[in-house]
Amino acid sequence: MAGKFELYTDARGEWRFRLKAGNGETIAVSEGYSSKSAAQNGIESVKKNAPDAPVVEV
Repeated sequence: MAGKFELYTDARGEWRFRLKAGNGETIAVSEGYSSKSAAQNGIESVKKNAPDAPVVEV
């Protein structure tokens, strides 16, 4: 199974998303967003900006 984004509201009522691997393990969790559309824009930003992102040690 491929990975997936899960869109949800947290206990404070903020919208968040998490990225899950095909095996169900959570890979990443977003910040809280005030609206569903803002969280969806966050998902699209990750899809667009990170497909080939380098790993940088800081």
